[in-house]
Amino acid sequence: MADLSLKNKTALVTGSTGAIGGSIAKKLLLLGANVIITGTNKKKIDDLRKELGPKSLSLIADLSKDKEIEDLYDQSIKKFKSIDILINNAGTNKDALSIRMTKEQWDEVININLSATFKLSQLVIKSMMKQKWGRIIGISSIIGIVGNAGQANYAASKAGMIALHKSLALEFASRRITVNCIAPGFIESPMTEVLSNEQKEIMLKKIPVGNIGKPNDIANCVAFLTDEKASFITGSTVNINGGMLMV
Repeated sequence: MADLSLKNKTALVTGSTGAIGGSIAKKLLLLGANVIITGTNKKKIDDLRKELGPKSLSLIADLSKDKEIEDLYDQSIKKFKSIDILINNAGTNKDALSIRMTKEQWDEVININLSATFKLSQLVIKSMMKQKWGRIIGISSIIGIVGNAGQANYAASKAGMIALHKSLALEFASRRITVNCIAPGFIESPMTEVLSNEQKEIMLKKIPVGNIGKPNDIANCVAFLTDEKASFITGSTVNINGGMLMV
């Protein structure tokens, strides 16, 4: 990655306090970008901000609320004048079998994972269009491609994210704005750390390379897609799953 550079670029990473979001923020900062991090947990955001240093800006935002999405955008532009790179990473899950899933469970996941992604992208694209350059990357999921029992809301939101980013890619390619998705498989996180050995063995049997992915595997792909070397890649979904799904 030494030959990649994001000097003088500004990146906004939603869901920054998660394992993947934090890794992406650190990677983009390492490549020279100003990085805006956001989430709902103030302590985690403050801790990450201290780790990233003066080239970062931390903002608390609940992406289920339109006003907070607008404030996030406005404060980011006020500080850095433009947003060159948007990483749509924020997400949530409220699992239940479809027959038992409540409207609230459905709405919360769709609102944060999909609707907020659209609303924030819509705002940021205005900044990108003015400068005729931009990178938007959505962190979807293998679940958005294959589905999963008990996660109809999550699967629908992540599949919708892929379709949304493909549509944005078509609409704004002529403005030198590329729009892509990454669909991770099983990635190390606090969620996987609490799994029993038996559960981990069952998981690993589904992964041909024989190990769970690391957050940095996702961050490395993001870093490449943000670079000028990836300017001919748009409307794509990169599957990072150790061979679990090959399409």
